[in-house]
Amino acid sequence: MSLTVAAGVVAMLYAIFASMYVLKQARGTERMIEIQEYIKEGARAYLKKQYVTIWAVMAVLTVLIGLFLSWYTALAYVVGGLCSMISGFVGMTIAVNANARTANAAKEIGLDKALRIAFSGGSVLGMSVVGLGLLGVTLLFVAYGKAIPHLEEAAHAVAGFAFGASTVALFARVGGGIYTKAADVGADLVGKVEKGIPEDDPRNPGVIADNVGDNVGDVAGMGADLFESYVEDRVAALILGALLFLRHGNFGWVTTPLVVSAVGIFASIVGAFFVRGNPWRAFSYATYVTTILTAVLSYFVCMWLIPEAGLYVWISIVAGLIVGIIVGTTSDYFTNRDKRPVKIVAESSVAGPALTILSGFSIGWLSTFLPAIGVAIVSLASFVAGSHFTPDPILAGFYCVVMAVVSMLAIVGIIVAADAYGPVADNAAGIAEQAHLEPRVRQITDTLDSVGNTMKSICKGFAIGGAALTALALLATYAFSIEVYGAKLDLSLLNARTLAGLVIGVSIPALFTSVVVYGVTKSAFTTVEEIRRQFKEIKGLFEGTAKPEYGRCVSIVTHHALRWLIPPGVMAIASPLIVGFTLGPDGLGGFLAGAIAMGLILGLFQGNVGNTWDNAKKYVEMGHLGGKGSPTHAATVIGDTVGDPMKDSSGPSVNILIKLMAMTALIFVPLIVRYALP
Repeated sequence: MSLTVAAGVVAMLYAIFASMYVLKQARGTERMIEIQEYIKEGARAYLKKQYVTIWAVMAVLTVLIGLFLSWYTALAYVVGGLCSMISGFVGMTIAVNANARTANAAKEIGLDKALRIAFSGGSVLGMSVVGLGLLGVTLLFVAYGKAIPHLEEAAHAVAGFAFGASTVALFARVGGGIYTKAADVGADLVGKVEKGIPEDDPRNPGVIADNVGDNVGDVAGMGADLFESYVEDRVAALILGALLFLRHGNFGWVTTPLVVSAVGIFASIVGAFFVRGNPWRAFSYATYVTTILTAVLSYFVCMWLIPEAGLYVWISIVAGLIVGIIVGTTSDYFTNRDKRPVKIVAESSVAGPALTILSGFSIGWLSTFLPAIGVAIVSLASFVAGSHFTPDPILAGFYCVVMAVVSMLAIVGIIVAADAYGPVADNAAGIAEQAHLEPRVRQITDTLDSVGNTMKSICKGFAIGGAALTALALLATYAFSIEVYGAKLDLSLLNARTLAGLVIGVSIPALFTSVVVYGVTKSAFTTVEEIRRQFKEIKGLFEGTAKPEYGRCVSIVTHHALRWLIPPGVMAIASPLIVGFTLGPDGLGGFLAGAIAMGLILGLFQGNVGNTWDNAKKYVEMGHLGGKGSPTHAATVIGDTVGDPMKDSSGPSVNILIKLMAMTALIFVPLIVRYALP
């Protein structure tokens, strides 16, 4: 355990040094500092209000968990939520301090320096996620292992840590997603479509709210998303590892997932040093180096800790790393503006927005096929590999499925760093535009921003692939936990309860998507009205001789994002409990299976199609097919606006929905077994 604690501490030290490096850089001109302060103030204000709302919900759940399960689980729940909030708040704070510094480095020095500052700003979130996640799981497991007499019960109590992270993740992702897309859609519809002014134009009253949204959605929200996945996988592996240890006597089954996680942290830090020079190549090199190092070092870990089954576990680890690259690469292919799918959508837009939408839908649905097949193959391959451990083939098979996800997300430090780099670069480009810096600077920041968009697409694909595998791992853990508490699980489709649960489970991600998109729609409508009012009532605003009331838009978007935060969260926690207590463990198992399958496809589709429409618009803006101001451009702007809520609100939130429902089922297993209707 000392190695895993050391890795967590090293990750946090890296985050501290990266923060110091960013903060000592110059912020630029007075105007650049002014814009950065607007963004920082809005982001902090929103995040504080969001966390107050989340804590109100968590306080109720903490009491219920303590009264009906155990206070150990309740304590772990609070600690998990707190760690998730700390990592999100720290990561976002540094990100909003890195944007002006990145723009200034582009102005004063050049591309390489600007890249290093932007990536360092993003890496604070990445390393905070893995550092706090691994430290939290490890220290709680050690403490509970001494305090609770039965190891499997201690591991189950640690699951409260993951449940706390899940609760924060859903609210942060939904709230941040609604905020960022309500601001983005509102600013685009009035600014680009009605007024014909550029993106990030300082005359647009919604531009600061849009910049704030990049940080609360794509930094704090995405960080909470992958923090959740990261800790859930490790908790699932601990529970199954504890069962294998109790049956076969080797504690290596318990420690292997934690040591592999430590290896992933060290590999991510090595990979981070490759982010230099050409940004397009830099992130690819960093990811490949991190992946290869993790795969090689994990071999020795497995053979050392589980000699009787080390090779089988290692095969599943390699399979998990490979499927992560496949899902990320597929998302990149279908969303990259230099690839054929985006060009097909752009070319279809010549005939108008209807074909923009139709071609995007076609490409979006097509993009789900390969990742789904990849997830299926890695699940099957990992199970088959583990089942070669003949003393306990079923349990070892599912343990290896969980280890595939543990390895896939072992490199999440570099993945989250690359994702959080995107909003920093996006904000830097916006600051360069709003501060009227010379075209050379905007060219550099646009290059960084375009790389950031690609990385965000890859990370979103990685996140939904990881979410599906994580949910499958939790489903397997749920199945074995049912047996621990004295019940038998029948997931046969000939079981009427299982079948009923399956059908209900399929419907929940669709219902959830409807609620989130409607929340964005209502919030964006109010934002549009406010931006129109300011253009109408503030004399000289369009001419650039008067200042917009940025704070009004920030306040309106904040209010509506928080208003629509609660319903999706309540749905995610309540639905598995209702199904579990009415249809029993079998019905809940079917419910989770249906929700996971539907959530995988719906999450992949929405994340990819939104980015495809976005990059089709950018492809036209580069001068193709008539360029800016053409009818084709207008059609792609409409496509981008339709896709915005999908790619940054409902799509990523579905990832968390399926994990939170599976986590809820796992946490409340004892009560469901005891009190479900006969």
